[in-house]
Amino acid sequence: MKKPMRARRGKTQDQGIGKSEWMTTYSDLVTLLLCFFVLLFSFSVIDARKFQTIIRSFQGSLGILDGGRTIDDDQYINQALQSDKLLREQREAESMEWLYIQLEEYIKENDLEATVVLGMEERGLLIRFTDQVLFDSGKAEIKKQGIEIMKNIGEILKQNQRFIRVEGHTDNVPMHSPQFPSNWELSTTRAVNVVKFFVENAGIEPVRLSAAGYSEYHPIAPNDTAKNRQMNRRVDVVILRTNFELNEPNYNEVAL
Repeated sequence: MKKPMRARRGKTQDQGIGKSEWMTTYSDLVTLLLCFFVLLFSFSVIDARKFQTIIRSFQGSLGILDGGRTIDDDQYINQALQSDKLLREQREAESMEWLYIQLEEYIKENDLEATVVLGMEERGLLIRFTDQVLFDSGKAEIKKQGIEIMKNIGEILKQNQRFIRVEGHTDNVPMHSPQFPSNWELSTTRAVNVVKFFVENAGIEPVRLSAAGYSEYHPIAPNDTAKNRQMNRRVDVVILRTNFELNEPNYNEVAL
């Protein structure tokens, strides 16, 4: 006796349902894999060429991006680069803020507010020392009272990996001595001596440091009173932001 037709139809329907469910599961798996790799990519350093290679591999092997382009490669890369830039800027801001807090605590605990000044500038975190805390008039050797201050501040700066620029400044009173024929030599030597101190006494990597002397030509106050001239006689230590680090020489990239 032949089986009822109803049973055959039921079997065909069961087979169809099973196939459909299998395809749905496969599609979900592919989608999850894609999301997983995109997530991993978002946490890595962005490389446009590598990302384009990844996109092409998905297009060729998974078939989910063939035909009509559901994702614009260039647009996605730009968005990923922008996200990476924002993440780096956020981390940099947090690092600068942490440094500021540590330095501020040290300055307040040691009553140095009158001689050591902190500030945030476009180029980075500024630590400004008046010459009275570091140097005697017309000299470039760090004074005894400044040694302990510089050592402690150097220990704080050592914990960060940013570039540091040390800048020497003077007032406009002419300098004439066998050692320092002009304010150029005085300002530069002071900056260099601070750099050497950070290397030799605080253990900061020399590659992170640079020195510059600006003589009398970058005043922060008019040189018309003794108080203002004292303000202009200073050493600025600048912890540079990434954009300004690009101006620092990278000798590993010099082509001979």
